[in-house]
Amino acid sequence: METREKEHPIDLSPIDRVGVVGSGTMGAGIAELCAVRGLDVTLAVSRESSLASAPRRIEASLERAVSRGRIPEQTRDAALDRITVTTDLADLGDRHLVVEAVPEDESLKLGLFAALDKVVADDAILASTTSAITISRLAGVTSRPHQVLGIHFFNPVGVMSLVEVVPTLLTDAGLLDRAEEFVAGALGKEPIRVSDRSGFVVNALLIPYLLAAIRMADTAHASSESIDRAMELGCAHPMGPLRLADFIGLDVVAAIAGALYEEFKEPLYAPPPLLSRMVTSGLLGHKSGRGFYAY
Repeated sequence: METREKEHPIDLSPIDRVGVVGSGTMGAGIAELCAVRGLDVTLAVSRESSLASAPRRIEASLERAVSRGRIPEQTRDAALDRITVTTDLADLGDRHLVVEAVPEDESLKLGLFAALDKVVADDAILASTTSAITISRLAGVTSRPHQVLGIHFFNPVGVMSLVEVVPTLLTDAGLLDRAEEFVAGALGKEPIRVSDRSGFVVNALLIPYLLAAIRMADTAHASSESIDRAMELGCAHPMGPLRLADFIGLDVVAAIAGALYEEFKEPLYAPPPLLSRMVTSGLLGHKSGRGFYAY
């Protein structure tokens, strides 16, 4: 009987053509990082209007990096030249790696992975930067589960050094090594290998902490400001839990909490009623202008 390696030969050449699907905060950040690091990037967007707005968002971010002295103007210009924006997933057909960065909606991600499986090259790696959905679920709708893994970046992508690399039980070992080498070498990030369980490491620890702070605010145990200052001054956290939840996006926090609770049924993962009411009311935090604080 042939081994899996013979049935599914894995390309071990360097990854220098990257596709990103989704031009929100994470998708734009990943595309920008890859382009700054000298990679050829195709950014797939879902709306015609994003063909213009996505490059503007990336250019504005690069301008801030120039103004703060983090990169020279030449790097900014070269990075912008390396990014192509498209609404056609078929344009990802020549990519070595495609990273999914669409909203944290399982049905949306499953549909996208099924579609990508039909258009990308046979030896391409499919990755997700999901915060909480298990990679096995996404891999299961493809014909190449051995070529699927999680590459979970953190916001802001250009600043945060950690990347969680998440193999499934079927991910090819050589491909996993190649992905970690890409994260460390090509992107200059610090990869950690984690198990394929909802929330991985960071969110499995972080989300219960944020939910506990939201429950405390809901019971008027202390004001939002007092809760945040207590953790900033008492535990030396750079940002309090409620302001951090606003920064992440309360809808994202709720989605991750829901995924964690669905998998483990632990009460500490259950979204508090206050969080659900705020999301329903459109109070999503920094991105909507109001959450636990006004922006």
